[in-house]
Amino acid sequence: MIGEDKLDYTGFIERVYARLGLDLRYYKRRQMERRILSLMRRRGFQAYEDYYEAIMHDSALRQEFIDRVTINVSEFFRNGSRWNVLAEQVFLPLKDRERIKIWSSACSTGEEPYSLAMMLDRLGLLDKSVIEASDIDRPALDKARRGVYSEEALKKVADSYRSTYFLRTADGYQILPRLQAKVHFFWFDLLRSPYPDRAYDLILNRNVVIYFTDEGKDHLYRGLSRALKPGGYLFVGSTEQIFTPERYGLYLVAPFLYRKKM
Repeated sequence: MIGEDKLDYTGFIERVYARLGLDLRYYKRRQMERRILSLMRRRGFQAYEDYYEAIMHDSALRQEFIDRVTINVSEFFRNGSRWNVLAEQVFLPLKDRERIKIWSSACSTGEEPYSLAMMLDRLGLLDKSVIEASDIDRPALDKARRGVYSEEALKKVADSYRSTYFLRTADGYQILPRLQAKVHFFWFDLLRSPYPDRAYDLILNRNVVIYFTDEGKDHLYRGLSRALKPGGYLFVGSTEQIFTPERYGLYLVAPFLYRKKM
């Protein structure tokens, strides 16, 4: 029976961390274990030991495992009403600054940072903005850099945005090159990489902490607060809430929008 072998779940994720540098210890065990066991069963493995050996020696299986556990769900302008709040309460107050620096800190396949670029362009702020976008999943970052999306991926994109910011190609819809050039993608592990100091006016971290343990959330919010400039904003997902933002030097300014104290 799965889980009754020499290597249990805890031993498995410790070995994965040691060999791949992928730290799953701060993810909620029930959700992550269910995800891994489902993948094991699909590939015909009954023991963690056997599955571990397989992903260490088979690059395709290893990449499938990484893709599955790093959880990529993204769409353009996800939770549209919240983006209106972002425009009104963040971008418009920042419009007089010489430069606006933004970090999409779990960008997946790029829909979020490109949504930012489109909104900033509509507000006349794109030229003065720097957009950085990171993720732990390297194939997702590769797709984000390519900037090509299917018809289905654009279902929530208004026709006016689609016609202005995308080029129709044989493969789907290509983000306009001038927007692509405004987004810098890089690899970053929110649980292990060192955070910069006071670097950003706005950080987006949406639909990530729902998978984290309380310890993982605490680590994340301390790092994100550190990376914000005084007075900078943190935009979280619409199913997320920071219950004690003051412990991170933050305070609530609108639902799911926090600001760092000056």
